[in-house]
Parts: sequence; structure tokens; C-alpha cells
Amino acid sequence: MADVETAPRKNADLPVRLASAVVMLALAVSAIVIGGTVFDTFVVIVALVAFVEFVLLVVGATANIPYRLAAIIAGAVYFGLAGGVLVGAGDFLIILIIGATVFTDTFAYFTGRAIGGPKIAPSISPSKTWAGLVGGMAGAALWVVLWVVAIDGGIVGPRFDLGLSLGVGNLGAAALLGAGLAVLAQAGDFFQSWLKRRAGVKDSSKLIPGHGGVFDRIDGMLPVAIAVGALASGIAN
Repeated sequence: MADVETAPRKNADLPVRLASAVVMLALAVSAIVIGGTVFDTFVVIVALVAFVEFVLLVVGATANIPYRLAAIIAGAVYFGLAGGVLVGAGDFLIILIIGATVFTDTFAYFTGRAIGGPKIAPSISPSKTWAGLVGGMAGAALWVVLWVVAIDGGIVGPRFDLGLSLGVGNLGAAALLGAGLAVLAQAGDFFQSWLKRRAGVKDSSKLIPGHGGVFDRIDGMLPVAIAVGALASGIAN
């Protein structure tokens, strides 16, 4: 009887979570489709809000003033770099970054739940498993390969043109890139989980009903954006 009574309460916030997810998705997609100043403004607002949440977590995590200042400065660089990459990136890189992060989270979640197994760092994030990490790497690898095929295979159209042959070598490199980005996305997630534990909170804020804060939603995207931006800059130079 106890299980029957607690089940509804456990899923009581599901409608709220779904509604919030729909609103977040609509805002993000609209900003991407419109592009230009609208997208840049959207990125700046999201980055600033997430950075404020980060600062509050740092304040809660340590009372040491020099540590706080150092962390806030490092955080400003961290969020600034990621936001700068997204503002300055073209549609190809933006969709690559967002897709890799979403596929990582989705595949990691379902693989981890389906397979279970040993935890990566239970003291930091009790739900993260090695199986989930591998699943996330596979998901991000799949996304990057599909994105490259969609572009150079003529599916998306001439707006993007990487000029790559769709041979085993290039597609293998795309898969490796995706797998590496998945590791970075999970590292960003772990970093935020560690910071929240230090601060003694479950979410970075209560700004998004049923989902926590903005930082909770973009923690994995930050290192992915920085890495993709650095890689693109290296290739361009």
C-alpha cells in the first residue's frame, strides 16, 4: 500500500516538468531559427543567468574569500568563453554543439537506466554509471556522424559545405570527435554536481519549475562549446 501511495507523489511534478521543457525547447528553437541578434541576445541572457547561479553556488560552497574570488574569476572566463563561442559560431557549429550535448545526455540517461552497473563517482553524482558514459559517447558520436553526412551528403543543402569525403576515415574521425565531446559534457555535469554538493543544494536555483536552474540545463554544453570553438579556431588558422 505504501508503494501505491507514494507513486503519485513521485510523479506529481511531471506535468510541470513537461510544460517547462516545452517552453524551454520553444524558446531555444525560436532563437536558433531566427538567428542573428535574437540568438546572440538569447545566448548572452542564458549565460549571464547561469553565471549568477554559479556565483551563488560558489558563495554557498566556501566561506574563504580568496577562494570565492578566484572561483568567480575562473567562472567568468568559463562562461564567457562558452557564450562567446556560441555567439560567434555559425549555424553548423551551433547545431553541432547543441546536438552533441543533447544526444550525450539522452543516450547516457537511457543506457544508464537500462544497464546500470558500477557508478563513476557516487559521492558526486550517484546516478552516473560507466554504462551511461559509454552510451552518451555512442550517442554523441552518432550525432556528429549524422550531422556530417547530412551536410556533405546534400541532405541539408548548400548552406553548409565542409567539403569532406564521406569515407571511413572522415566518418571515423567525426565519431571520435563526438565521443570526446560526450566525455567533456559529462565532465561539465560532474563539475556542477560537485559544486552543488559543496554548496549543499539540489539545484543551482528554482528558476525553471521542475528543472532547477539554467546552469542545471547547460552544465554539459559549456565545455563542449569551448572545445568546439578551440578546434574550429585551430582548423581556421
